[in-house]
Amino acid sequence: MKERFLMKTVQPGAFTAMMAMEKYIATTGIDPLHKELIKIRASQINGCGYCLDLHTKDARKLGETEQRLYLLSVWREAPQFSEAEKTILAMTEEVTLISQKGLTDETYEQAVHHFGQEGTAQLIMAIIAINAWNRIGISSHRIPGEHY
Repeated sequence: MKERFLMKTVQPGAFTAMMAMEKYIATTGIDPLHKELIKIRASQINGCGYCLDLHTKDARKLGETEQRLYLLSVWREAPQFSEAEKTILAMTEEVTLISQKGLTDETYEQAVHHFGQEGTAQLIMAIIAINAWNRIGISSHRIPGEHY
């Protein structure tokens, strides 16, 4: 596969807008490791190798274990994830696969219980952002390991 283009070069305004979203997400109360779990799980679902490579490395830098990274795709069966993390992962799947059933009432209520309404809204924005990045990475054929 050959990389098609870099969005930041071809459409710098669009790239700047995406980076503004990242700056917003950085100001939220979302735990940095939880942000990486969102990015990894959405990237697994969407099949974005570039983002998987980048965010598994970032998660490791934050102290994430290899075991939890290996179990992330089967998080429902893995006791290594807390109830709050399982809620985040359920949200990530439901928002990423929005056409299937959307964000269910059950998952939304669990999110509000763990994170409040404001935190839940912030999580939704983080999930939306990585889904956009995945679509950019896949459409432009970003190559895993080439981070620039």
